[in-house]
Amino acid sequence: MSIQGKANLLMVIVTMFWGLSYTFMVMGLETLAVYNVVALRCIIAFVVAGIIFYKRMIKVDVKTFKYAAIQGLLLFIVFALSLFGLESTSASNAGFILSLTVVLVPIFSSFIEKKLPSRAVSFAIVCTMIGITVLTAHGSFTFQKGDILVAIAALCYSIYLLLNSSFTRNVESISYGIYQLGFAGLYALILTFLFETPTLPNTSSSWIAIIGLGVICSAFCFVGQTVAQQYTSATHTGLIFSLEPIFAAMFAMMFIGEGLTLKLIIGGSFILIGNLFAQLEHLHVLRFLRKHQHEKAIHE
Repeated sequence: MSIQGKANLLMVIVTMFWGLSYTFMVMGLETLAVYNVVALRCIIAFVVAGIIFYKRMIKVDVKTFKYAAIQGLLLFIVFALSLFGLESTSASNAGFILSLTVVLVPIFSSFIEKKLPSRAVSFAIVCTMIGITVLTAHGSFTFQKGDILVAIAALCYSIYLLLNSSFTRNVESISYGIYQLGFAGLYALILTFLFETPTLPNTSSSWIAIIGLGVICSAFCFVGQTVAQQYTSATHTGLIFSLEPIFAAMFAMMFIGEGLTLKLIIGGSFILIGNLFAQLEHLHVLRFLRKHQHEKAIHE
């Protein structure tokens, strides 16, 4: 297998574990409050990843701390809103709704560049909106509170990704990413003391959920993504990330007994098609830029 093939396989494993995180979050909420879950998840991930990359962690500057504090706040909001949402919606729904980020990022990019979205992105938006409506509407087109909270989380995660693309140009990416987890854990810990009772997991399932979220779905996935993205393309990464809601639904059915409904199949299919079109548009843009650069080089 080529180096890119191995990197793509690692990205599939990372995406699979992110899909599993929705099941772990539901399991964690059985005995722990929301901010408590986020605090444990992020602090465990920060400690584990920090031990692995301790040499980079001690060479940090003020700019890295500042950017990490901003991004850590957004990460905390995404994690917390996802958990609040999972209190009244399914893990399968949450996985598909949070994948809205794949479509939202090119929409926001169009606004920033002050131009209308392309036809491919417009088609992706329509497909995604149809999918969201099918998944979340309940009689008279009313929406569950959890679906709305997860949609807001997707919006915040899109902002996080846009800021990340800018911030990572000016800092060392690994220490910056790990400190984000630390700040997210700190914010969650403060709110745990203010609004909840800080506790450790007290059942085997909640321990599995918290360790799974912290070590596998945060520390391992962060390190794995960082390594893999050095050897594969952004387009391959985006297409692989589109598998996340599929994994989320699959694990929810396997471990917490969520059923495979017609609404999930139809709505999820529309969202997945929208995600794929958004990624294919990105591929088209990359090809155009490469062709333009090649023609320019020939003329020079």
